[in-house]
Amino acid sequence: MKKLLLGNEALAQGAIDAGISGVYAYPGTPSTEITEYIQRSKTAKELNIHSQWSVNEKTAMEAALGMSYAGKRAMTVMKHVGLNVAADVFMNMSVSGINGGLVVVVADDPSMHSSQNEQDSRYYGRFAMIPILEPSNQQECYEITKYAFDLSEKMGLPIMIRLVTRLSHSRAGIEIGSRIAQNKIHLPKSPTQFQLIPMHARGRYQHLVNIQADNRESSENSSFNKSFEGKNTSMGIIAAGIAYNYLMENFEDGACPYPILKISQYPLPKTRIKKMFDNCEKILVLEDGYPFIEEIISDFLSENRNVIGRLSGHVNRVGELDPDSIKKALGFEVEISESIPKIVSGRPPELCVGCAHRDLFDAINVLGKETSSQQVFGDIGCYALGVLDPFASINTLIDMGASITMAKGAADAGIHPAIAIIGDSTFTHSGMTGLLDAVIENTPITVVISDNSAIAMTGAQDSAASGRIIDICKGIGVEEEHLIVITPLHKNLQKNIDLIRKEINYQGVSVIIAQRPCVQLPKEKKELLRKVKNVSLN
Repeated sequence: MKKLLLGNEALAQGAIDAGISGVYAYPGTPSTEITEYIQRSKTAKELNIHSQWSVNEKTAMEAALGMSYAGKRAMTVMKHVGLNVAADVFMNMSVSGINGGLVVVVADDPSMHSSQNEQDSRYYGRFAMIPILEPSNQQECYEITKYAFDLSEKMGLPIMIRLVTRLSHSRAGIEIGSRIAQNKIHLPKSPTQFQLIPMHARGRYQHLVNIQADNRESSENSSFNKSFEGKNTSMGIIAAGIAYNYLMENFEDGACPYPILKISQYPLPKTRIKKMFDNCEKILVLEDGYPFIEEIISDFLSENRNVIGRLSGHVNRVGELDPDSIKKALGFEVEISESIPKIVSGRPPELCVGCAHRDLFDAINVLGKETSSQQVFGDIGCYALGVLDPFASINTLIDMGASITMAKGAADAGIHPAIAIIGDSTFTHSGMTGLLDAVIENTPITVVISDNSAIAMTGAQDSAASGRIIDICKGIGVEEEHLIVITPLHKNLQKNIDLIRKEINYQGVSVIIAQRPCVQLPKEKKELLRKVKNVSLN
Protein backbone atom coordinates (compact mmCIF):
# COMPACT_ATOMS: atom_id res chain seq x y z
CA MET A 1 0.00 0.00 0.00
CA LYS A 2 1.24 3.50 -0.82
CA LYS A 3 0.42 6.76 0.98
CA LEU A 4 1.35 10.39 0.31
CA LEU A 5 2.85 11.52 3.63
CA LEU A 6 4.93 14.22 5.22
CA GLY A 7 8.24 13.02 6.60
CA ASN A 8 6.72 13.47 10.07
CA GLU A 9 3.68 11.43 9.11
CA ALA A 10 5.77 8.67 7.56
CA LEU A 11 7.72 8.42 10.80
CA ALA A 12 4.49 8.28 12.82
CA GLN A 13 3.12 5.51 10.57
CA GLY A 14 6.39 3.65 11.05
CA ALA A 15 5.97 3.87 14.82
CA ILE A 16 2.40 2.54 14.66
CA ASP A 17 3.55 -0.34 12.47
CA ALA A 18 6.48 -0.99 14.84
CA GLY A 19 4.02 -1.84 17.61
CA ILE A 20 4.20 1.23 19.85
CA SER A 21 1.85 1.43 22.81
CA GLY A 22 2.32 5.15 23.46
CA VAL A 23 3.68 8.41 22.10
CA TYR A 24 4.53 11.21 24.52
CA ALA A 25 5.24 14.73 23.29
CA TYR A 26 4.85 18.45 23.70
CA PRO A 27 3.99 20.41 20.52
CA GLY A 28 6.91 22.15 18.86
CA THR A 29 7.52 23.02 15.22
CA PRO A 30 8.80 21.16 13.21
CA SER A 31 7.86 18.00 15.18
CA THR A 32 4.16 18.52 15.94
CA GLU A 33 2.62 16.55 13.06
CA ILE A 34 4.13 13.26 14.29
CA THR A 35 1.93 13.10 17.36
CA GLU A 36 -1.06 14.65 15.59
CA TYR A 37 -0.94 11.92 12.94
CA ILE A 38 -1.11 9.23 15.63
CA GLN A 39 -3.91 11.10 17.39
CA ARG A 40 -5.94 11.12 14.15
CA SER A 41 -5.11 7.55 13.18
CA LYS A 42 -8.06 5.17 13.22
CA THR A 43 -5.65 2.27 13.64
CA ALA A 44 -3.99 3.93 16.64
CA LYS A 45 -7.37 4.42 18.28
CA GLU A 46 -8.32 0.80 17.69
CA LEU A 47 -5.01 -0.30 19.19
CA ASN A 48 -5.50 2.03 22.19
CA ILE A 49 -2.16 3.75 21.59
CA HIS A 50 -1.70 6.50 24.17
CA SER A 51 -1.26 9.86 22.41
CA GLN A 52 -2.30 12.70 24.73
CA TRP A 53 -0.03 15.75 24.87
CA SER A 54 2.31 16.00 27.86
CA VAL A 55 2.87 19.16 29.91
CA ASN A 56 6.48 19.48 28.73
CA GLU A 57 9.25 17.49 27.07
CA LYS A 58 10.76 16.27 30.34
CA THR A 59 7.50 14.79 31.56
CA ALA A 60 6.95 13.31 28.09
CA MET A 61 10.31 11.53 28.06
CA GLU A 62 9.92 10.28 31.61
CA ALA A 63 6.47 8.87 30.83
CA ALA A 64 7.85 7.15 27.72
CA LEU A 65 10.59 5.62 29.89
CA GLY A 66 7.92 4.42 32.31
CA MET A 67 6.09 2.67 29.48
CA SER A 68 9.38 1.13 28.36
CA TYR A 69 10.00 -0.04 31.95
CA ALA A 70 6.72 -1.95 31.68
CA GLY A 71 8.06 -3.71 28.57
CA LYS A 72 5.99 -1.81 26.01
CA ARG A 73 7.36 0.12 23.03
CA ALA A 74 7.16 3.90 23.43
CA MET A 75 8.17 7.00 21.49
CA THR A 76 8.82 10.52 22.72
CA VAL A 77 8.81 13.46 20.28
CA MET A 78 10.07 17.03 20.52
CA LYS A 79 11.85 19.81 18.68
CA HIS A 80 15.55 20.43 19.23
CA VAL A 81 15.24 23.02 22.00
CA GLY A 82 12.74 20.74 23.72
CA LEU A 83 15.55 18.25 24.18
CA ASN A 84 17.23 20.82 26.41
CA VAL A 85 14.21 20.59 28.71
CA ALA A 86 14.39 16.78 28.72
CA ALA A 87 18.19 16.55 28.96
CA ASP A 88 18.18 15.33 32.58
CA VAL A 89 16.23 12.15 31.92
CA PHE A 90 17.76 11.77 28.43
CA MET A 91 21.30 11.52 29.78
CA ASN A 92 20.35 9.24 32.67
CA MET A 93 18.26 6.77 30.69
CA SER A 94 21.22 6.04 28.48
CA VAL A 95 22.81 4.71 31.67
CA SER A 96 19.74 2.85 32.95
CA GLY A 97 18.98 1.50 29.51
CA ILE A 98 15.48 0.47 28.49
CA ASN A 99 13.19 -2.55 28.66
CA GLY A 100 10.62 -2.13 25.89
CA GLY A 101 11.92 -0.35 22.78
CA LEU A 102 12.22 3.42 23.29
CA VAL A 103 12.78 5.93 20.47
CA VAL A 104 13.49 9.64 21.00
CA VAL A 105 12.51 11.69 17.93
CA VAL A 106 14.04 15.16 17.74
CA ALA A 107 13.28 17.57 14.89
CA ASP A 108 16.04 20.14 14.36
CA ASP A 109 15.43 23.49 12.70
CA PRO A 110 18.41 24.65 10.57
CA SER A 111 17.91 28.29 9.52
CA MET A 112 15.66 28.83 12.55
CA HIS A 113 12.35 28.90 10.69
CA SER A 114 10.48 28.78 14.01
CA SER A 115 13.13 28.57 16.72
CA GLN A 116 15.55 30.55 18.86
CA ASN A 117 18.61 28.64 17.66
CA GLU A 118 19.66 25.93 15.21
CA GLN A 119 21.41 23.58 17.63
CA ASP A 120 22.27 20.13 16.30
CA SER A 121 20.81 17.28 18.37
CA ARG A 122 23.42 14.81 17.13
CA TYR A 123 25.75 16.24 19.79
CA TYR A 124 23.28 15.20 22.48
CA GLY A 125 23.12 11.68 21.05
CA ARG A 126 26.89 11.40 21.00
CA PHE A 127 27.07 12.88 24.53
CA ALA A 128 24.67 10.17 25.75
CA MET A 129 26.59 7.48 23.79
CA ILE A 130 23.48 6.10 22.10
CA PRO A 131 22.85 5.23 18.44
CA ILE A 132 21.52 8.05 16.25
CA LEU A 133 19.50 7.52 13.08
CA GLU A 134 19.08 10.24 10.45
CA PRO A 135 16.75 9.42 7.54
CA SER A 136 17.51 10.96 4.17
CA ASN A 137 13.99 10.89 2.72
CA GLN A 138 10.37 10.19 3.63
CA GLN A 139 10.55 6.48 2.82
CA GLU A 140 13.49 6.14 5.17
CA CYS A 141 11.52 8.03 7.85
CA TYR A 142 9.10 5.11 7.78
CA GLU A 143 11.63 2.30 7.49
CA ILE A 144 14.19 3.71 9.90
CA THR A 145 11.57 4.10 12.63
CA LYS A 146 10.60 0.44 12.49
CA TYR A 147 14.29 -0.44 12.54
CA ALA A 148 14.90 1.91 15.49
CA PHE A 149 12.60 -0.01 17.82
CA ASP A 150 14.25 -3.31 16.93
CA LEU A 151 17.68 -1.76 17.44
CA SER A 152 16.60 -0.27 20.77
CA GLU A 153 15.59 -3.66 22.14
CA LYS A 154 18.65 -5.36 20.65
CA MET A 155 21.08 -2.84 22.20
CA GLY A 156 19.06 -2.22 25.36
CA LEU A 157 19.35 1.53 24.73
CA PRO A 158 17.11 4.43 23.77
CA ILE A 159 17.60 5.38 20.10
CA MET A 160 17.56 8.93 18.75
CA ILE A 161 16.01 9.71 15.37
CA ARG A 162 17.08 13.12 14.12
CA LEU A 163 14.95 14.99 11.56
CA VAL A 164 15.29 18.47 10.04
CA THR A 165 12.55 20.90 9.06
CA ARG A 166 12.57 20.28 5.29
CA LEU A 167 12.27 16.53 5.71
CA SER A 168 9.62 16.86 8.41
CA HIS A 169 7.44 19.15 6.29
CA SER A 170 7.75 17.77 2.74
CA ARG A 171 5.67 14.99 1.20
CA ALA A 172 6.40 11.88 -0.83
CA GLY A 173 4.72 8.60 -1.72
CA ILE A 174 5.52 6.00 0.94
CA GLU A 175 5.32 2.22 0.62
CA ILE A 176 3.66 0.97 3.80
CA GLY A 177 4.64 -2.45 5.12
CA SER A 178 3.18 -4.82 7.66
CA ARG A 179 2.43 -4.01 11.29
CA ILE A 180 3.62 -6.02 14.27
CA ALA A 181 1.70 -6.53 17.49
CA GLN A 182 2.36 -4.52 20.62
CA ASN A 183 4.59 -6.00 23.29
CA LYS A 184 2.99 -7.63 26.28
CA ILE A 185 3.82 -6.22 29.70
CA HIS A 186 7.08 -7.62 31.04
CA LEU A 187 9.15 -6.04 33.80
CA PRO A 188 12.97 -5.67 33.73
CA LYS A 189 14.92 -8.85 34.44
CA SER A 190 17.34 -7.00 36.71
CA PRO A 191 15.72 -5.39 39.77
CA THR A 192 18.52 -2.80 39.97
CA GLN A 193 18.59 -1.68 36.33
CA PHE A 194 16.52 1.45 36.86
CA GLN A 195 17.81 2.21 40.36
CA LEU A 196 20.44 4.84 39.59
CA ILE A 197 21.89 5.25 43.04
CA PRO A 198 25.69 5.47 42.73
CA MET A 199 26.39 1.84 43.64
CA HIS A 200 24.12 0.65 40.79
CA ALA A 201 24.75 3.51 38.36
CA ARG A 202 28.49 2.81 38.26
CA GLY A 203 27.86 -0.67 36.91
CA ARG A 204 25.28 0.56 34.43
CA TYR A 205 27.67 3.23 33.15
CA GLN A 206 30.43 0.66 32.75
CA HIS A 207 27.98 -1.44 30.73
CA LEU A 208 27.20 1.58 28.52
CA VAL A 209 30.90 2.05 27.86
CA ASN A 210 31.42 -1.65 27.19
CA ILE A 211 28.74 -1.83 24.47
CA GLN A 212 30.12 1.09 22.46
CA ALA A 213 31.98 -1.39 20.27
CA ASP A 214 28.64 -3.06 19.51
CA ASN A 215 27.16 0.34 18.61
CA ARG A 216 30.01 0.98 16.18
CA GLU A 217 29.69 -2.48 14.65
CA SER A 218 25.95 -1.95 14.16
CA SER A 219 26.66 1.29 12.35
CA GLU A 220 29.39 -0.23 10.17
CA ASN A 221 26.97 -2.95 9.03
CA SER A 222 23.84 -0.80 8.81
CA SER A 223 21.91 -0.95 5.55
CA PHE A 224 21.12 2.75 6.04
CA ASN A 225 24.82 3.63 5.68
CA LYS A 226 25.64 3.08 2.02
CA SER A 227 28.80 3.41 -0.06
CA PHE A 228 28.58 4.26 -3.76
CA GLU A 229 31.53 3.85 -6.10
CA GLY A 230 32.71 6.72 -8.30
CA LYS A 231 35.41 6.86 -10.98
CA ASN A 232 36.60 10.36 -10.13
CA THR A 233 38.57 9.99 -6.90
CA SER A 234 39.80 13.58 -6.89
CA MET A 235 37.07 14.03 -4.29
CA GLY A 236 34.99 11.78 -2.08
CA ILE A 237 31.65 12.96 -0.61
CA ILE A 238 30.20 12.16 2.80
CA ALA A 239 26.51 13.10 2.79
CA ALA A 240 24.37 12.78 5.95
CA GLY A 241 20.59 12.50 6.05
CA ILE A 242 18.73 14.90 3.79
CA ALA A 243 22.03 16.25 2.43
CA TYR A 244 22.25 13.06 0.36
CA ASN A 245 18.98 13.96 -1.36
CA TYR A 246 20.20 17.48 -2.06
CA LEU A 247 23.44 16.09 -3.48
CA MET A 248 21.68 13.73 -5.89
CA GLU A 249 19.42 16.54 -7.16
CA ASN A 250 22.53 17.94 -8.83
CA PHE A 251 22.87 14.86 -11.06
CA GLU A 252 19.88 14.34 -13.33
CA ASP A 253 20.67 10.72 -14.11
CA GLY A 254 21.65 9.98 -10.50
CA ALA A 255 25.19 9.18 -11.62
CA CYS A 256 27.55 11.16 -9.40
CA PRO A 257 31.14 10.76 -10.67
CA TYR A 258 32.57 10.91 -7.14
CA PRO A 259 32.56 8.15 -4.50
CA ILE A 260 29.78 8.79 -1.96
CA LEU A 261 29.29 7.62 1.61
CA LYS A 262 25.69 8.17 2.70
CA ILE A 263 25.40 8.40 6.50
CA SER A 264 22.10 7.65 8.24
CA GLN A 265 23.28 5.79 11.33
CA TYR A 266 25.75 6.87 13.98
CA PRO A 267 28.31 6.33 15.56
CA LEU A 268 30.16 7.10 12.35
CA PRO A 269 31.28 4.03 10.39
CA LYS A 270 35.01 4.69 10.76
CA THR A 271 36.11 1.79 8.53
CA ARG A 272 34.08 3.10 5.59
CA ILE A 273 35.29 6.65 6.16
CA LYS A 274 38.93 5.55 6.35
CA LYS A 275 38.52 3.64 3.09
CA MET A 276 37.24 6.78 1.40
CA PHE A 277 40.16 8.82 2.77
CA ASP A 278 42.65 6.26 1.50
CA ASN A 279 41.18 6.35 -2.01
CA CYS A 280 40.30 10.04 -2.49
CA GLU A 281 42.41 13.19 -2.68
CA LYS A 282 40.00 15.26 -0.59
CA ILE A 283 36.68 14.80 1.20
CA LEU A 284 33.61 17.04 0.97
CA VAL A 285 31.32 16.71 4.00
CA LEU A 286 27.65 17.60 3.50
CA GLU A 287 25.46 17.72 6.60
CA ASP A 288 22.44 19.84 7.58
CA GLY A 289 23.24 21.46 10.90
CA TYR A 290 26.54 21.87 12.71
CA PRO A 291 29.84 20.50 11.31
CA PHE A 292 29.32 17.39 13.45
CA ILE A 293 30.87 14.81 11.13
CA GLU A 294 33.55 17.19 9.96
CA GLU A 295 34.76 17.72 13.52
CA ILE A 296 34.68 14.03 14.45
CA ILE A 297 36.66 12.79 11.47
CA SER A 298 39.36 15.31 12.30
CA ASP A 299 39.63 13.55 15.67
CA PHE A 300 40.31 10.07 14.33
CA LEU A 301 42.08 10.91 11.06
CA SER A 302 45.29 12.88 10.80
CA GLU A 303 44.83 16.64 10.69
CA ASN A 304 46.68 17.07 7.39
CA ARG A 305 43.93 15.23 5.53
CA ASN A 306 42.15 17.41 3.01
CA VAL A 307 38.63 17.84 4.43
CA ILE A 308 36.29 20.56 3.20
CA GLY A 309 32.82 21.48 4.35
CA ARG A 310 31.22 23.92 6.76
CA LEU A 311 34.40 24.53 8.76
CA SER A 312 36.47 25.28 5.67
CA GLY A 313 33.88 27.67 4.23
CA HIS A 314 33.13 25.52 1.17
CA VAL A 315 29.60 25.00 2.56
CA ASN A 316 27.64 27.72 4.39
CA ARG A 317 28.48 27.59 8.11
CA VAL A 318 24.98 28.59 9.29
CA GLY A 319 21.52 27.93 7.96
CA GLU A 320 20.09 24.91 6.19
CA LEU A 321 21.48 23.25 3.10
CA ASP A 322 19.81 23.25 -0.31
CA PRO A 323 20.72 21.87 -3.74
CA ASP A 324 22.31 25.18 -4.82
CA SER A 325 24.64 25.41 -1.81
CA ILE A 326 25.82 21.88 -2.58
CA LYS A 327 26.15 22.73 -6.28
CA LYS A 328 28.49 25.57 -5.27
CA ALA A 329 30.54 23.21 -3.04
CA LEU A 330 30.89 20.82 -5.98
CA GLY A 331 32.34 23.62 -8.09
CA PHE A 332 29.32 23.81 -10.39
CA GLU A 333 28.03 27.14 -11.66
CA VAL A 334 25.02 28.34 -9.71
CA GLU A 335 22.43 30.15 -11.80
CA ILE A 336 21.00 33.23 -10.13
CA SER A 337 17.26 33.38 -10.73
CA GLU A 338 15.35 36.59 -11.28
CA SER A 339 14.46 38.65 -8.23
CA ILE A 340 11.59 37.26 -6.19
CA PRO A 341 8.29 39.05 -6.90
CA LYS A 342 7.25 41.24 -4.01
CA ILE A 343 4.06 39.26 -3.52
CA VAL A 344 6.07 36.29 -2.20
CA SER A 345 8.99 38.16 -0.61
CA GLY A 346 9.67 37.63 3.08
CA ARG A 347 7.15 39.18 5.46
CA PRO A 348 7.44 39.26 9.25
CA PRO A 349 4.81 37.20 11.09
CA GLU A 350 2.09 39.07 12.92
CA LEU A 351 -0.61 38.40 15.48
CA CYS A 352 -4.03 37.48 14.13
CA VAL A 353 -6.62 40.22 13.81
CA GLY A 354 -8.67 40.11 16.99
CA CYS A 355 -5.98 38.32 19.00
CA ALA A 356 -6.24 38.92 22.75
CA HIS A 357 -2.49 39.46 22.96
CA ARG A 358 -2.93 42.69 20.98
CA ASP A 359 -5.19 44.21 23.63
CA LEU A 360 -2.83 43.06 26.39
CA PHE A 361 0.17 44.71 24.70
CA ASP A 362 -1.80 47.94 24.26
CA ALA A 363 -2.31 48.09 28.03
CA ILE A 364 1.32 47.20 28.79
CA ASN A 365 2.57 49.89 26.39
CA VAL A 366 0.44 52.61 27.99
CA LEU A 367 1.96 51.71 31.36
CA GLY A 368 5.43 51.72 29.81
CA LYS A 369 5.03 55.38 28.94
CA GLU A 370 4.37 56.16 32.59
CA THR A 371 7.77 54.88 33.74
CA SER A 372 11.01 54.66 31.81
CA SER A 373 12.24 51.85 34.09
CA GLN A 374 9.58 49.27 33.07
CA GLN A 375 11.11 46.03 31.78
CA VAL A 376 8.96 43.31 30.20
CA PHE A 377 10.31 39.75 30.09
CA GLY A 378 8.77 37.61 27.36
CA ASP A 379 8.40 33.91 26.71
CA ILE A 380 7.80 31.38 23.94
CA GLY A 381 4.42 31.49 22.20
CA CYS A 382 2.42 33.65 19.80
CA TYR A 383 2.88 36.60 22.15
CA ALA A 384 6.63 36.46 21.40
CA LEU A 385 5.64 38.61 18.40
CA GLY A 386 5.31 41.41 20.95
CA VAL A 387 9.02 42.06 20.35
CA LEU A 388 8.15 43.38 16.88
CA ASP A 389 6.42 46.53 15.70
CA PRO A 390 3.80 47.81 16.10
CA PHE A 391 3.95 46.67 19.74
CA ALA A 392 7.66 46.48 20.64
CA SER A 393 6.45 45.60 24.14
CA ILE A 394 8.89 42.85 25.16
CA ASN A 395 12.53 43.31 26.16
CA THR A 396 13.68 39.68 26.37
CA LEU A 397 12.89 36.33 24.76
CA ILE A 398 15.13 33.37 25.63
CA ASP A 399 13.46 30.02 26.32
CA MET A 400 10.36 28.32 27.70
CA GLY A 401 9.58 29.66 31.19
CA ALA A 402 12.41 32.20 31.33
CA SER A 403 10.08 35.20 31.59
CA ILE A 404 9.24 34.68 35.27
CA THR A 405 12.71 33.70 36.43
CA MET A 406 14.40 36.52 34.49
CA ALA A 407 11.90 39.01 35.91
CA LYS A 408 12.74 37.69 39.37
CA GLY A 409 16.48 38.07 38.82
CA ALA A 410 16.02 41.59 37.44
CA ALA A 411 13.84 42.52 40.43
CA ASP A 412 16.48 41.09 42.77
CA ALA A 413 18.95 43.41 41.05
CA GLY A 414 16.70 46.43 41.67
CA ILE A 415 14.64 46.69 38.47
CA HIS A 416 11.08 47.95 39.01
CA PRO A 417 8.62 47.38 37.54
CA ALA A 418 9.62 43.91 36.35
CA ILE A 419 6.81 42.30 34.34
CA ALA A 420 6.77 38.73 33.05
CA ILE A 421 4.44 37.80 30.17
CA ILE A 422 3.87 34.08 29.69
CA GLY A 423 1.22 31.98 27.93
CA ASP A 424 -1.06 29.48 29.65
CA SER A 425 0.60 26.39 28.17
CA THR A 426 4.12 27.75 28.65
CA PHE A 427 3.21 28.48 32.27
CA THR A 428 2.37 24.83 32.97
CA HIS A 429 5.27 23.70 30.77
CA SER A 430 8.00 25.41 32.77
CA GLY A 431 6.76 28.61 34.39
CA MET A 432 5.28 27.21 37.58
CA THR A 433 8.61 26.49 39.26
CA GLY A 434 9.85 30.03 38.60
CA LEU A 435 6.67 31.42 40.15
CA LEU A 436 7.31 29.30 43.24
CA ASP A 437 10.82 30.80 43.52
CA ALA A 438 9.28 34.28 43.42
CA VAL A 439 6.56 33.41 45.97
CA ILE A 440 9.11 31.97 48.42
CA GLU A 441 10.94 35.32 48.50
CA ASN A 442 7.85 37.47 47.82
CA THR A 443 9.82 39.09 44.98
CA PRO A 444 8.19 42.29 43.65
CA ILE A 445 7.29 41.11 40.15
CA THR A 446 4.08 41.13 38.15
CA VAL A 447 3.39 37.93 36.22
CA VAL A 448 0.90 38.28 33.38
CA ILE A 449 -0.40 34.92 32.16
CA SER A 450 -1.90 35.48 28.72
CA ASP A 451 -4.43 32.66 28.72
CA ASN A 452 -5.90 31.90 25.29
CA SER A 453 -6.92 28.34 26.26
CA ALA A 454 -4.73 26.69 23.62
CA ILE A 455 -1.20 25.89 22.54
CA ALA A 456 -1.93 28.37 19.79
CA MET A 457 1.49 28.80 18.20
CA THR A 458 1.72 25.18 17.08
CA GLY A 459 -1.85 24.61 15.89
CA ALA A 460 -4.19 25.19 18.86
CA GLN A 461 -3.64 21.89 20.63
CA ASP A 462 -5.33 21.49 24.04
CA SER A 463 -3.59 23.37 26.83
CA ALA A 464 -2.93 21.51 30.08
CA ALA A 465 -3.57 24.82 31.85
CA SER A 466 -7.23 25.17 30.79
CA GLY A 467 -9.39 25.75 33.85
CA ARG A 468 -6.50 25.12 36.24
CA ILE A 469 -4.41 28.30 36.35
CA ILE A 470 -6.15 29.96 39.30
CA ASP A 471 -5.97 26.83 41.42
CA ILE A 472 -2.31 26.27 40.46
CA CYS A 473 -1.38 29.83 41.46
CA LYS A 474 -3.24 29.52 44.75
CA GLY A 475 -1.53 26.20 45.43
CA ILE A 476 1.87 27.75 44.76
CA GLY A 477 1.07 30.43 47.31
CA VAL A 478 0.05 33.55 45.39
CA GLU A 479 -2.08 35.73 47.66
CA GLU A 480 -5.71 35.76 46.49
CA GLU A 481 -5.99 39.56 46.62
CA HIS A 482 -3.11 39.74 44.14
CA LEU A 483 -4.45 37.04 41.80
CA ILE A 484 -6.47 39.00 39.26
CA VAL A 485 -8.41 37.88 36.17
CA ILE A 486 -8.92 40.39 33.35
CA THR A 487 -10.49 40.14 29.91
CA PRO A 488 -8.20 41.68 27.26
CA LEU A 489 -10.63 43.56 25.00
CA HIS A 490 -10.35 47.07 23.63
CA LYS A 491 -13.50 48.14 25.51
CA ASN A 492 -11.79 47.11 28.77
CA LEU A 493 -8.50 48.91 27.99
CA GLN A 494 -8.65 51.61 30.69
CA LYS A 495 -10.01 49.21 33.29
CA ASN A 496 -7.21 46.74 32.55
CA ILE A 497 -4.56 49.48 32.66
CA ASP A 498 -5.76 50.52 36.12
CA LEU A 499 -5.75 46.93 37.41
CA ILE A 500 -2.28 46.15 36.04
CA ARG A 501 -0.91 49.47 37.37
CA LYS A 502 -2.17 48.64 40.86
CA GLU A 503 -0.48 45.23 40.81
CA ILE A 504 2.76 46.65 39.42
CA ASN A 505 2.93 48.99 42.42
CA TYR A 506 2.50 46.10 44.88
CA GLN A 507 5.82 45.20 46.52
CA GLY A 508 5.42 41.46 46.18
CA VAL A 509 4.29 38.76 43.76
CA SER A 510 1.16 39.51 41.79
CA VAL A 511 -0.37 37.39 39.03
CA ILE A 512 -2.72 38.76 36.39
CA ILE A 513 -4.52 36.22 34.20
CA ALA A 514 -5.48 37.86 30.90
CA GLN A 515 -8.13 35.41 29.78
CA ARG A 516 -9.70 35.20 26.32
CA PRO A 517 -9.69 32.17 23.96
CA CYS A 518 -7.61 32.16 20.78
CA VAL A 519 -9.57 33.61 17.86
CA GLN A 520 -8.54 30.61 15.75
CA LEU A 521 -10.33 28.09 17.97
CA PRO A 522 -13.36 26.52 16.28
CA LYS A 523 -16.80 27.45 17.57
CA GLU A 524 -17.34 23.98 19.06
CA LYS A 525 -14.13 24.31 21.11
CA LYS A 526 -15.20 27.70 22.44
CA GLU A 527 -18.57 26.27 23.42
CA LEU A 528 -16.79 23.48 25.27
CA LEU A 529 -14.66 26.03 27.10
CA ARG A 530 -17.81 27.67 28.44
CA LYS A 531 -18.19 24.61 30.64
CA VAL A 532 -14.61 24.69 31.91
CA LYS A 533 -14.03 26.29 35.28
CA ASN A 534 -12.35 29.73 35.35
CA VAL A 535 -12.51 30.37 31.58
CA SER A 536 -14.09 33.66 30.55
CA LEU A 537 -15.51 34.11 27.06
CA ASN A 538 -16.36 37.81 27.30
